[in-house]
Amino acid sequence: MTAPLAHQRFRFVALPEDQGKRLDQVLAARVPDLSRRKARVLVDLGGVFVDGARVKVAGRAVRAGQTIIAHLGGALERATKEVGASARARDEAQLPPFRVVFQDDDIAVIDKPAGLVTAPTPESDRGNLADLLRRALGGELFVVHRLDLETSGLVVFARTAEANRILSERIREHAVERTYLAVLAGTVDWEERTIDEPIAGRRAVSHASVLERLAPGATLTRFRLETGRTHQIRIHARHVGHPVLGDRKYGKPSPIDPPRLSLHATRLGFVHPRSGEPVAFDSPLPEDLATWLDALRARGPSC
Repeated sequence: MTAPLAHQRFRFVALPEDQGKRLDQVLAARVPDLSRRKARVLVDLGGVFVDGARVKVAGRAVRAGQTIIAHLGGALERATKEVGASARARDEAQLPPFRVVFQDDDIAVIDKPAGLVTAPTPESDRGNLADLLRRALGGELFVVHRLDLETSGLVVFARTAEANRILSERIREHAVERTYLAVLAGTVDWEERTIDEPIAGRRAVSHASVLERLAPGATLTRFRLETGRTHQIRIHARHVGHPVLGDRKYGKPSPIDPPRLSLHATRLGFVHPRSGEPVAFDSPLPEDLATWLDALRARGPSC
């Protein structure tokens, strides 16, 4: 697998000689290896901020003294190298489809495919699940929590400000059930384990249990999150010496690498923000990972 372009952030202040020039012209001159054409694409993606505000007009005149921040990364790499409505439509047509598992007036539970960003990022405000869902359902939509680009599975959005407040509070209180399936590198020698290891100075706790040891040297594991830090399972898996297979950031290439990151949000449970009743949703492993696992099983059990 080819590694995605790492996120890079370039910050600079417009000089007197930049006064009155087009934004894409200034970007191409000040950001290393960024052509004028790529600068226009980056602006169109929403990866450029001027004095703290996202700017999407490449021809906007720059004023001396303005602070310009450009976010380069995977979004630019994945985008059609054109701008405008037709280019955005082509980009969206290439996105993997998502499935609405449940919706009512308060929430929408979605089965997110790998390869689809959950919400806008500094790199881009287009081609993300929140934007697509907002247009599909209409009305307000609030991002309660996120899944990584390469992670598939269940995610909930709020459709009212009150539902967002309640669900966000339950996330902070760790009162939401979030269970993942992950295939770890190597043969794990424990059956259950609680991993209590801070991430970025904040408490992070994961509860892991082995479901199946696969050949050669892979272990299907269930993770239940007690906290929800960024990349928590991936970091905790690396911490115990068994990174998630297919993880290009925290793991290493393997001859049995899956078609993508082998991490799937399989169960999501919480108290409904309006009714007060507990609800829970399940999602089996998607076909790409299930087929890969079957091929591993065909080799026989791991020792």
